Amino acid sequence: MSELILVRHGQASFGKASYDKLSDKGIEQAKILSRHWLATGERFDHAYSGTLLRQRETVSELLSLVNGEPSAATLKPALNEYNGDPLFRIYLRDHHDDSEEEIEWPIKDPKKFQLLFEKATAKWIVGELVPNDADRGFEYFQAFQQRVYGVMDEIMSHHQSGSKILISTSGGVIAMALQRVLQFTNEHVITTNWMVHNSAVTRIRYGRGRLSLSQFNNLAHLESNDLAHMVTYR
Repeated sequence: MSELILVRHGQASFGKASYDKLSDKGIEQAKILSRHWLATGERFDHAYSGTLLRQRETVSELLSLVNGEPSAATLKPALNEYNGDPLFRIYLRDHHDDSEEEIEWPIKDPKKFQLLFEKATAKWIVGELVPNDADRGFEYFQAFQQRVYGVMDEIMSHHQSGSKILISTSGGVIAMALQRVLQFTNEHVITTNWMVHNSAVTRIRYGRGRLSLSQFNNLAHLESNDLAHMVTYR
């Protein structure tokens, strides 16, 4: 059996001018994971990453564990996270109730962000967010689903016979990959997305026409009292 090892990027820069960059804590999370795997003798046959900066910065800390120690991972835009900004904007424009609290953009409060995220994605997965010409970067839920399924199939078809493939990606992609394996509902894709910790490890085994989940959201590299402050979601 071969294996996909999916790593969610380290903590990004929530509330900053550019979210798409690892925070200092996010960089350290990736470094700790690298040291943990070095200590346990973990090695990989190939590395892939989305093209987002936070994904590339994460995988760069892990490349020394890939056979041949490549200078960069193979980049796949299909491993990028869905773009949440247009989902939020369309929801606020077309669905936000006047009785609800007024929302200022960009949202810097994590609790307000999560509440809006839940409402916007609930509309998104059932096709009730309708973009107009100004809503750049919008992706229908079904299109996101198809691209994640497609890139998984592509990578698995290229690497078989016991391969161990490292993938640096994001929580939504990992949740969708789990749907591909476990066949749960679209609603559960979103709730699973919320669960995925920064730098957490998920493992999917494949071969002989079968897929199975062997590990989800693992944080063995952060499971000590002195590293409890390094466990983050966003």
